[in-house]
Amino acid sequence: MTVLDADRVLFLRSRSGRDPVLCLWSLDRSGEERLLVDPAGIGVDESDLPAAERARRERARESAGGIVGFATDRSGRLACFALAGALYVVDLASGEVSAPPARSPVFDPRPSPDGANVAYVSGDDLRVVELANGDDRALVAAEAETVSWGRADFIAAEEMQRSRGYWWSPDSTRLLVTRVDESQVRTWWIADPAHPDREPTAVRYPAAGTANASVELHLVDLDGSTRPVAWSDDDRFEYLANVVWSGEHPPLVVRQTRSQREVSIASLDLDGLTLTERRLVTDDVWVELIASSPTPCERGLLTVEDLSPTATDPDPAGPGHRALVLDGRPLTGPEVQVRSIVGVVGGRAVVTAWTVPTEIHVLAVDLDGGPPVALTDQPGVHGAAIGGSDGQDVLVALTSTTPEAMGARVTLRALGPDGSLGESLAVVADHSLPSPIVAAPAFCRLGADRLESAVFFPTGYEGAGPLPVLLDPYGGPHAQRVLKTHAPHLVSQWFADQGFVVVVTDGRGTPGRGPAWERQVWGDLAEPVLTDQIEALDAAAEEFEILDLERVAIRGWSFGGYLAALAALRRPDRIHAAIAGAPVTTWRLYDTHYTERYLGRPDLQPIHYEQTDLLAEAHRLTRPLLLIHGLADDNVVAAHTLQLSSALLAAGAPHRVLPLSGVTHMTPQEVVAENLLWLQLEFLRETVGRPPGP
Repeated sequence: MTVLDADRVLFLRSRSGRDPVLCLWSLDRSGEERLLVDPAGIGVDESDLPAAERARRERARESAGGIVGFATDRSGRLACFALAGALYVVDLASGEVSAPPARSPVFDPRPSPDGANVAYVSGDDLRVVELANGDDRALVAAEAETVSWGRADFIAAEEMQRSRGYWWSPDSTRLLVTRVDESQVRTWWIADPAHPDREPTAVRYPAAGTANASVELHLVDLDGSTRPVAWSDDDRFEYLANVVWSGEHPPLVVRQTRSQREVSIASLDLDGLTLTERRLVTDDVWVELIASSPTPCERGLLTVEDLSPTATDPDPAGPGHRALVLDGRPLTGPEVQVRSIVGVVGGRAVVTAWTVPTEIHVLAVDLDGGPPVALTDQPGVHGAAIGGSDGQDVLVALTSTTPEAMGARVTLRALGPDGSLGESLAVVADHSLPSPIVAAPAFCRLGADRLESAVFFPTGYEGAGPLPVLLDPYGGPHAQRVLKTHAPHLVSQWFADQGFVVVVTDGRGTPGRGPAWERQVWGDLAEPVLTDQIEALDAAAEEFEILDLERVAIRGWSFGGYLAALAALRRPDRIHAAIAGAPVTTWRLYDTHYTERYLGRPDLQPIHYEQTDLLAEAHRLTRPLLLIHGLADDNVVAAHTLQLSSALLAAGAPHRVLPLSGVTHMTPQEVVAENLLWLQLEFLRETVGRPPGP
C-alpha cells in the first residue's frame, strides 16, 4: 500500500478471491476505485520467472503472481514494475501502460524521483532507461563473475529486511549503489535428483562461521562515473543494514558489526564520501535491526531501540521495552513495544506497536514527549501508510486484520494535526472468499510464564473427551503465531476439526514481550523453546481437561520443524510423534546473520552449536518421526534433513523421509500444500491414534 498524496493510494489486489494474480489499483478519498494494470491484459507469461525474481520472492515469502511490487516517482505521476523479466511503466492519471526498452531480465525497477528515468538491475549490472527517448544503458557493469551491482546480497535479503541494493538521490542526478563481491563465500550446489540431466544450481551460501559477501557502497552519477564510499573501521562493521536518502537530509548509512552488538548510523558527506557517525546503538547480546529505523525528521533522528528496565518502569526487573527514540531520548515507555516507524507528520511520529503481545496497533507519538494517541483500538493486527502535506492535509491508510474477518480491511482516513483520526473516507473492497473453516481459537496465557497461546477445538465438539493433542508451533525468534487474526489460524483449526486439540504457543525468543524475553534464547535455541512448549501443554491440559496427554504429537516447519524433531528426540516421555518440515538440524549449516545472532560464532562458542545439534542426538529417537523437505530449498537446504536421516539410520532409529522435488522453503504450489496436509493428517492418525467418531 502506497499513499501517493492526500487524495490517492495505490495497492495490489487480485480481481477475485479465486485469482492469485495481483493487479495494480488506485483508490481516492471519494471512494472511486480504478483498475490501473491487469497483467492478463498485457498478455504476460509468468511460467518462467527470472532467477533473481524467483529468489526475491523466496526471500520475501511472496507466493502470489502478477504485479508483486511497484515503485512510484515523487509526484505520483507514474509507477513502474517488472513482469516476467520485462519493464512496464503506467501513467497513473490516464492508466496508459508502456514497455520502455530495457534489457531482460528486469529486476527491481525504480523511477527517479523526478520521473525522468528508471533504474533497474539486469543480471549483475545496474542499468537506467531514459523514458523520454528510450535510451537504455548500463550505468555500472559487473567486472567479475562473483560481483554484482545494485542487488541485495543473500544475508541482507533473507535476514536483514533489506531487499534493495540502490537508492536514488532526491534530485534524481545520482544513486548510491551496492557492489557485492561473493568471491570469498562458499559455493553450495543444489541439484534436482528428479531431473539428473540438469546441472546443479550454484549457490553462494554464507554458513555460520564462514565468510560473508563483501559489500561496498558507491556513489554513481548518471554519466556512469563511480566513486566508492570510504568505510571507516572496515573490519568492524561487516554488514550494510540500510541506506536512507530522502528530502533535504544527507544520506544515512546503517552498518552492523559481525557480532551484531553494535549498529552505527552515520551521515554521508557527498563531497568527500566519508561517514560521520550520528548514533551508535549497542547491546550486550544483539542490536535488533528495524527496517524503518532510522527515520530522519526536522526534529532530529528517530530510531527504534531496545531499552533496559529502569526504576520508573512498572516492573524494574521486567523485560525492558522497544522504544521510539529521538536523538537518544525515549518517546515511548514500557506500556508499548514499538515495532516500526510508519512516518512523521507535523510534530508526531506514526508507529506500529504491540500494546499486548497478541495485538499490534497504530499510534501517533508526540515528538515533544506527550502520551501516544492510539489510532486503532479493535483487537487485531493493524498497519498503516501515510502521505500528504506534513502536519496539514494528511491521508492515512489503515490496514486491519481481526479475529473475525477472513481478509484485511483497508480504510482511508484523514489525520488531524492533533493526531486524531477523521471519519472513514473510503474503503478498499475486500475480495476474500468466505472460508469453509472458521477459526475459533481460545486465546490464553498458560503456565507460570503466562505463555501466549491459542487453543483450538473441533468445531461443535461437545464430547467428554479426552482428545489427542497436536502442538503446532513455530516457536523460534522473530516470528509470532499467536496473534489476534483469522486467516493464519485456519490450518490449525483444520487439524482441530479432524478430532485434535491443537495448541499453538509463542515461547521465549518470540517478539512482543520485550527485549529480555527475546534474548532468553541466546546461546541455546533448544532447551528454552522446548521447555516452554511442554509447560504450555501441561497448563492447557489442566485448564481444559479434555487433552489426552498419552497421545501428543507436534508438527512444525522451518524453525518449527527443528523444534518438532527436537521434541521427539529429547522428550519422548511427553511427545509421541513428530512431523518436522524443512528443519534446521545442525546450526553450522545455517546462515551467518541469523545463527550467529543467537549462538555466536562456532569457532568462539562451539558449545552453543554442540548442545543444539540434532545430529548428535539421533540415537535418542524412539518415537515416530516424519521428515519433509523441499529439494530446491536454498534457505534451509535439504542437507539438513538428509544428514539427520543418515544419523538416524546409523543409530538404527526408524523414521520416514518425504522429499519434495522442485519445492523450495515456501512450498507455494497449491497441490503440494494441500496434499501435504492430508499426508500429515494420516501420519498423525496412525501414530497417535485415530480420534473417536466416524
